[in-house]
Amino acid sequence: MLNDPRSHGLWEKTAPEAPTTSPLDGAISADVVIVGGGYTGLSSALHLAEAGSKVVLLEAKEIGFGGAGRNVGLINAGMWVMPNDLPSVLGPVHGERLLDLLGNAPKLVMELIDKHQIACELERNGTLHCAVGADGLKEIEDRAAQWSARGAAVTLLDAAETAKRIGSDAYTGSLLDKRAGTLQPLAYARGLAHAAVKAGVAIHTSSPVIATERNGSRWTVKTASGEVSAEWIIVATDAYSTGPWEQVRSEQVHLPYFNFATVPLGHNLRQSILPGREGAWDTKEILSSFRMDQAGRLVFGSVGALRNTGLAVHKGWAKRALKRLFPIIGDVEFECEWYGQIGMTDNALPRFHKFAPNVVGFSGYNGRGIAPGTVFGRTLAEHILGRIGEADLPLPLTALSEPSFRALKEIWYEAGAQVAHFADARF
Repeated sequence: MLNDPRSHGLWEKTAPEAPTTSPLDGAISADVVIVGGGYTGLSSALHLAEAGSKVVLLEAKEIGFGGAGRNVGLINAGMWVMPNDLPSVLGPVHGERLLDLLGNAPKLVMELIDKHQIACELERNGTLHCAVGADGLKEIEDRAAQWSARGAAVTLLDAAETAKRIGSDAYTGSLLDKRAGTLQPLAYARGLAHAAVKAGVAIHTSSPVIATERNGSRWTVKTASGEVSAEWIIVATDAYSTGPWEQVRSEQVHLPYFNFATVPLGHNLRQSILPGREGAWDTKEILSSFRMDQAGRLVFGSVGALRNTGLAVHKGWAKRALKRLFPIIGDVEFECEWYGQIGMTDNALPRFHKFAPNVVGFSGYNGRGIAPGTVFGRTLAEHILGRIGEADLPLPLTALSEPSFRALKEIWYEAGAQVAHFADARF
């Protein structure tokens, strides 16, 4: 996007076209104005419009420009935090409420894809959280026990079954989450946009918000060439926030994450590597993720940014790591390369913010954007429609705050990933 081949890579190359949009021009009125064209904003817009609300969505750049169009494409349930830890962090009411909502979030994603016939390469075969060593195995055993106690459809697999499903004997076991799956993330975002437009939403891209103004019971949201008057504002900008809600970006530490996509693999390799098409990632601190797309490309990623010296370092590591993980693959060639930023909060959990009267938003998805973004978008719609009160939301109201040493942490994450990948598997 915006003439940058490393922003969205394979996903931009293979996604269906987005709906035709244009910048906001002139003054218009709506019930709700949504700022941000990712999963949260698009899901909110779709659910509000289907309920009869007049909705305008403003996107600073293009649909899916932020994390929605750059991520791995894993439809995960829950967050990185262990299930039993959520009630201790959020309290028993919000903790269990959030676990229930996010545990069922992949189901909503798949229902929307089916309902609106979104062509986004959906695979419903689950995900595999792969254990590295004894410590990794203990981690997934604990996670499996905690989810199973809540009735989740998860299964702990031994090393032999994991090797059969992955095509590699590198792991001591894995956690199969049958609630989850994979999709083409930019195609999903664009599909939601098409569905929203069909439901009556007015989407304006290349329309960054520059200011807001309160006029009685309504808000005026201004861009360079127009303005929208509405009773409610949904802030759905998350890790790529700029302008009036730049504080949302400032309360998150950016963690860079890259992906490489191989050329389509031959038939024999596709029958050996992830034959069930599950998405996978491992338990390493600097983790790796891998999954297949519909054409048989192996998408392989990890922490790091593909800029400056990082491009050569991470590409060299990816080729070595893939050959070590899948010896039968040989020397691979990459067809696409891209990266983005994951917004990490200080407790690895999302936030609910009330920026002003009738100005609300969820943010801080910590690398779990697809299912949480979709279900939080629906939740915001239900809140505005009066179906869910503020006291009944899945997260408590949180004040905006910037983490200590944010800028230094971001430099460290990018540099540290380069150091780790330069040294890993070189000998």
